[in-house]
Amino acid sequence: MAIHHSVSSGGGTDPAGGYKVRETNLGEPQSLRVITIGAGAAGLNLAYQIEKHMKKISHTVYEKNPEVGGTCYSPAPEILQYFKDLAKKHDLYRHVKLSHKVSNAVWDEEQGIWRVSVEDLSTKATVEDWCHFLISGSGILNNWKWPDIPGLHSFRGELLHSAAWTPDADWRGKSVAVLGCGSSGVQIVPTLQPDVKELITFVRTPTWITAGFAQSKAGPNGANFACCVGCRRPTPGNGYLEALTKSNVRVITDPIVEVIPEGIKTSTGEVLKVDMFICATGFDISFCPRFPMVGRNKVLLGNQWREKPEAYLSLAVPNFPNHFMFLGPNAPIGHGSVLPILEHTAKYIIKMLYKCQIENIKAVVPKQQAVDDFNQHLEVFMKRTAWSTHCRSWFKNGKVDGPIVALHPGSRVHWFHMLESPRLEDFDWVSHTRNRFAYLGNGFSTREKEEEDSAYYFDNPDHGFEGIKY
Repeated sequence: MAIHHSVSSGGGTDPAGGYKVRETNLGEPQSLRVITIGAGAAGLNLAYQIEKHMKKISHTVYEKNPEVGGTCYSPAPEILQYFKDLAKKHDLYRHVKLSHKVSNAVWDEEQGIWRVSVEDLSTKATVEDWCHFLISGSGILNNWKWPDIPGLHSFRGELLHSAAWTPDADWRGKSVAVLGCGSSGVQIVPTLQPDVKELITFVRTPTWITAGFAQSKAGPNGANFACCVGCRRPTPGNGYLEALTKSNVRVITDPIVEVIPEGIKTSTGEVLKVDMFICATGFDISFCPRFPMVGRNKVLLGNQWREKPEAYLSLAVPNFPNHFMFLGPNAPIGHGSVLPILEHTAKYIIKMLYKCQIENIKAVVPKQQAVDDFNQHLEVFMKRTAWSTHCRSWFKNGKVDGPIVALHPGSRVHWFHMLESPRLEDFDWVSHTRNRFAYLGNGFSTREKEEEDSAYYFDNPDHGFEGIKY
């Protein structure tokens, strides 16, 4: 483990440059300021866990929306209410600043802090803040994107995106076009079909519609299909295939070449006149932040990730000290429910914060070689999987041949297991003091305080072996 040492005032040195013992107990935490971006499931859980397990942490959560909750799926109102109730029950709102959007973040190497600019969306004023640790919890499926079609916004009818749905949208009795047959498209089509005059659904890429858990009904032999199962996310699509057979539904696989004010023009030259055009075209998962984020040596994270986003186990990035992420590149996003992933990430982050608190660490950043080794394993592993086959998927940020940026090279349990014991040797550490052991202090431990049990090590002979599992 590489430790680089810098000296700050009051950090265990005297004016002559000689070493001086700090009059502190081993285990005494230094005060830390933490900023989390986003008050969705990740930010709220981290706020709760920090409050429950840590001391001397000043934690601020900036949320760009007027309420907590983040990205919620159906039934969205019920889930949103749960998060609001959670925040209220555990008094988390006192950490959250709503309608505050982070607009800039710059690493200050000398001070070992992040300088963060925040826009107050209600007043349009810019607030300057700072923190020792900056946590990105803004999620992956919140930056929805329009399809890249010439003339899209010249359409004079109603243009909607599945991720920014207008609650009072009315499709009854209208001619409606839907672009996309992913997880959103296969839900929208059967919902709209019974009430529209005409429904045109554009299918650009093949997709598998699963029949649920019916393996007992499957044939005895497997098969290698032209459209590999799992290349795109298999979707249950209840009622989707049935909707496609209805008399008022038309399926078009011809590419869209242009959108004109009155409708949609395909590669055959046909113009389809519609009243409403719904784009179920997903999200931008390039992982690049939507604000300038400047790390060591003035490196912009957006530039570092321009060709391909690469991270250390999805959690941290070289050149960006004291920065951790939820759902970074190659987190197991497509492996099932995202909530356990957020919870395990929070545990990892808190372990790292605790080490820095107790051992007087100024900065921690993953080594480039560690990231290179992980991504080499990732690339070779992915070639063994269905995810790498020839199709356009959001796992590849909408590209046909990758790279795969939104999946972990293994199972979900594999990822949980991987994070249980942080590989501290994969990081470079900077201490506040020249002597790395200055945090040992005056020879006493916080566990020797009067209210503490100083003989705790007698109570349970198995204490300390909990992490050894085969």
